[in-house]
Order: sequence, then structure tokens, then C-alpha cells
Amino acid sequence: MLELLTPPPVDPLWDLAAAYAADPRPERLNLVLGVYRDAEGTTPVMAAVREAEARLAERSASKEYRGLSGNLAFNRAMLATVLGTPGLTGRAAAVQTVAGTGALRLLADLICRTRPGTTVWISDPAYVNHRPIMEAAGLTVRTYGWADPAGRFDEEALLRDLADAGRGDVVLLQGCCHNPTGVDPTPRAWDALAALAERDGWVPLVDLAYHGLGDGLEADLAPTRMLARRLPEMLIAVSCSKNFGLYSDRTGCAIVLGSSTRALGHAETALQNAARTLYSMPPEHGAAVVTTVLEDAALRRTWRAELDAMRARVTDNRAELAALLASLGHGEQAGTVALQKGMFSMLPLTAPQMTRLRTEFAVYGTDAGRINIAGLPGHRVPYLAHAVGAVLGG
Repeated sequence: MLELLTPPPVDPLWDLAAAYAADPRPERLNLVLGVYRDAEGTTPVMAAVREAEARLAERSASKEYRGLSGNLAFNRAMLATVLGTPGLTGRAAAVQTVAGTGALRLLADLICRTRPGTTVWISDPAYVNHRPIMEAAGLTVRTYGWADPAGRFDEEALLRDLADAGRGDVVLLQGCCHNPTGVDPTPRAWDALAALAERDGWVPLVDLAYHGLGDGLEADLAPTRMLARRLPEMLIAVSCSKNFGLYSDRTGCAIVLGSSTRALGHAETALQNAARTLYSMPPEHGAAVVTTVLEDAALRRTWRAELDAMRARVTDNRAELAALLASLGHGEQAGTVALQKGMFSMLPLTAPQMTRLRTEFAVYGTDAGRINIAGLPGHRVPYLAHAVGAVLGG
């Protein structure tokens, strides 16, 4: 059987991570994978998370199965955090998942079960895993424009392309801190998207992976809440990997908003059935940690302060990079970088230039130009700026 297997494609991000690991140069920079690193270059465990873990260890809670929906207290906490008001949480159902990726896959399976072959629209460029997840679930994928050639948000292309999205289609939108470009819609563009969905009958699927790392938690969640208020149905995939630092604990949530209790019940059961065939039940530890943090006022304040500090460091990194690029004579490119938000920045470099950045300067980003600005130690920003400047300057 195995001899019949043709060579499968290699995941480009993990292939680059392996190349970085094999690079002996001490000046190398790993800006590939989306993880936050502190000033020393390590991915810390947040203080609120450490305290929550200590409390859980002291309780020595049972390891009994939680059920197909996972930790129900976690699901309630996610609904309250994401949607904010009882008026919205009362229209929603949630199922704990294996991180945000698991949430996307469960929701994709729900879409396919509801209407096989549904067209799902994703941005161009998109998060590298969006298309594979949707296609693996049996859905048809089309794309809409997102950024112009200079790397700035392109509202005209977005609205022009999504004018072709029809009733029953699903439009996958990143709620904030777009991956890979780092550029987000303006409030006017979000309003226009809601109006399109109201008029044409398509359903938003909002991917929330970086909330809290753009303009702050409440500001980053505002577009998602606005869509939820205006539309009868909506799907949301939530990840706790970035804003709680729970990367390896794989903690996430799939949320469905509907117009009737009956529809929500059917959707929740469908998500449970999909989970049963994929992985049965999600892991408990990360969900218990998040629940402990969010249900304790003092821990919640600690977490919010830490999240704000992380966001500030990412913002400072980006501002310094833009300022240094401008000082090196690359003002237009610096202006584009300065407008970006969140963990990622899209460098104004071609694939050959990104290869040169990697081979000559040991700076590892994707061929498309994406770098993890949140993984850049502050003292290495000048090195990155001069490397990019050298490549831009020929």
C-alpha cells in the first residue's frame, strides 16, 4: 500500500523552520512561525497562566472525559469574551476544539453537511492553511482581493470580488491582524461587508486568532461583534494559542450564531459529531487554564495587562523597523510596514529577494515576504532593517 503513495507536498512553513534549525550561523533570525517571543527571544508562559496552572495542580482535578463539546465552562467563557453581551451570547452555541485549526475544520465540516460543495471565499493572499482545510472538507474555494501591489488594504478589490458571493456562500474573514499581510479593513469597509452580507445572503466565517495583539482586545473584537449584531447567522473560529500563549496546549473554540434555538441545537450536534470522527474530544488542560483565568477577576486583569504589554512590544518592533527603513532611504516601503498590525508584517520583497535575505543574511521569512514581527527580539531590529535595506538597495 505505502509504495503506491506519491510524494506529498511539504508544508512550506515547517520546511523553512527545518532549514533555520540546520543553519549554523549565529546571526540567524527565525521569523517564520507565528509565535510571540520576548526581548530575549524566548516564548514565555504568561504569569496569569502559571498561576492558573498552579491552582489546577493543587486541586488535582479528575482526568475523566469532558464530553464531545469539551469544557462547558470554557465554552461559556469564550462566548462571553468574544461576543460580549447576553443579547449575542444568547443566540450562540460553542464547542471546544483542538485550537483554532480544529475550529476551522469542524466549521468546514458543518458547512459541508449543511450544503455539500458550498463555495467558501478566502482572501488573496490568505493564511496558508485556509484553503487546505476548506478543500479537505469537500468545499469549493474562491478568492477575493485583499491588498494592492504596494501591500496596502484594497477595499475596492475586496468589495468588487465579494459582489459575486451569492446566497448560501461562506466568506472567511480574519477578524483582525490579517495573516499574512498585517493589513485590516477600515471601519467603513467592515460596514460595507456587513451590508453586502445582508443584501446577498452569504454567511461570514470569522477566524479570530490574534485578537488583543492589534489595537487591543475590545477594538480587535469590535468588527466580529458588529457582524454578529447585524446578521442572522455567523460562524466564528477562535484560537487561544497567541493571546494566552497556549501554543502546544491546542486550545480553541467553534462558535455558531443562529436565529433559532432549534437551528443552534442542530448545529451544535453536528459539530459534536464531526469532532467525534476527527479526534473524539479536545484536550482539557488549556481550556481549564483559560477558564480559571477568565473566571477570576484578578487573574483576568493580570492576563489583560500581559496581553497589552505583548501588543506594545510588537507595535514598538514594527515602528522601529519602519523608522529604520525610512532612514535608509526606503520611505515608501517603510510607510507600508508602519500601517500593518498584529504578529505579522509583509516585507516589500519578491521571492528572489526573500531568498537572498535568507542566504546572505540568515533571515528566515516566507517567500511571499511574511515575517513574524512578534518573534523578533528588540535588539535585532536594526540587523533586520539593514538586511532588508541591503536587499532593496541591490
